Amino acid sequence: MSQKSPNERIIFGLKLKQLRQERNLNFADFAKQTGMSISYLNEIEKGKKFPKEDKIDMLAGALGVDSVELTSQDLGKNLSPIADLLSSNFLNELPLDLFGIDLSKVVEIIANAPAKVGAFISTLVELSRNYALAEENFYFGALRSYLELNNNYFEEIEQAATAFAEKNKLPAEGLIPVDVLARLLERRYGYTIVEHGLTAYPELADIRSVFIPASKKLLLNGKLNDMQKAFQFGKELGFNYLGLKERANTAALLRVNSFEEVLSHFKAGYFSAALLMNREAFNRDMEAFFQQPRWDGEYILGLLRKYQASPEMLFQRMTNVLPQFFGLEKLFLLRFIQTPATGNFKIDKELHLNRRHQPHSNALGEHYCRRWLATSLLEDLAQMQQGGRYAGALVGAQRSRYHDTQDEYLCFTLARPAYPSPDQNVSITIGILVDGALRKRVKFLDDPAISRKEVNSTCERCPIQNCLERAAPPTVVEAKERRKRVQRVLRELGERG
Repeated sequence: MSQKSPNERIIFGLKLKQLRQERNLNFADFAKQTGMSISYLNEIEKGKKFPKEDKIDMLAGALGVDSVELTSQDLGKNLSPIADLLSSNFLNELPLDLFGIDLSKVVEIIANAPAKVGAFISTLVELSRNYALAEENFYFGALRSYLELNNNYFEEIEQAATAFAEKNKLPAEGLIPVDVLARLLERRYGYTIVEHGLTAYPELADIRSVFIPASKKLLLNGKLNDMQKAFQFGKELGFNYLGLKERANTAALLRVNSFEEVLSHFKAGYFSAALLMNREAFNRDMEAFFQQPRWDGEYILGLLRKYQASPEMLFQRMTNVLPQFFGLEKLFLLRFIQTPATGNFKIDKELHLNRRHQPHSNALGEHYCRRWLATSLLEDLAQMQQGGRYAGALVGAQRSRYHDTQDEYLCFTLARPAYPSPDQNVSITIGILVDGALRKRVKFLDDPAISRKEVNSTCERCPIQNCLERAAPPTVVEAKERRKRVQRVLRELGERG
């Protein structure tokens, strides 16, 4: 018999267990009837082994079925959703090993309560269809969970970036010249870098770069500045130095083929940030920043210039080092995109370390709180652009306390025009929970220049009265109040008898 795939072994094991339990056979009795050991039967049911033809005949005989029925892929009504999931590409691509999960354990859970788990899986599939969740949503969600479990810090990539920098005598204090990175790609890895390589393709106007593997050509968007080029070059160096084979050929993932591809792009991007923003130098800069007696946004802007970094790269780097070296583990990172022409806001990237923090994108389609610095700074930027004034990066700080909770965050936000998309603006925010650890680290925490705001999640869910920033009525709150009034009246009617 040909070698069976993991999914075929799992399906056979599930079916065997189902039939055995339907006949009220325990392992000891089943072992006697088949002449096989309990441990061997257990491994078959867990999907670890697949029996040979003669043993299949013995198993079928003990269960009172023929071999064809036993080996068919039909699992019946209870297990059919699980069979669909097992045969889908999605389950094959789930990064269970990253989370220390053995697939056989998942199968064991499924087999112990097939009807309940089947219903649960069917519900998930139905939800994904109703909310148009694509396969890549699961991949990016899995990646985010993986980063959060590891506090977004990966020592092996840090060491690789340090070793590469030392080997190639790159500056450790920041501002690695972009032409030095280009030469490393060309000389060490045989790249040909084509400036304005995408100009002839208007359909690719929003793509930063395209790599052509056959010729090793890297075609660049002509609108990229040196900062963006440096990050793209660092990322390409990361793909090569880390030996990452599964990758997309565009700078950003437009269509996801596998989780391994998502993971490779993350690792290459992490390598680039660690290369351009040396860990030891950046830690010293963070220590100096936190020791300032007053909030100074110019210091943040100075770091952008020093490391030739984008706001996203700077704040992502903060999420790497603050938990690991400063003891600031309770933080979030959030990126907003705004289209000034419509006024619409969208969260397209988020990271939560230590726990799930507010805000987060659980209210898609609603109006995010305009009191957040992340949204208000974007509105300021849009007004400046409309007035023909300065339209570079804006920086701000805010202490945001969430309505009806004790949660307060020190938030730093950078807002800037989106490149190379001229019709959008982007803000990136890092929020750190105000607790004892933060108070010990940040001397300027109580600076009066830092505004304090009571905030909430979305306007629809916010009961704050007389909010001047409100962008939509509190429909969710009002609906809850209506339900409470209905329940109160029903309760009163019941008490009257």
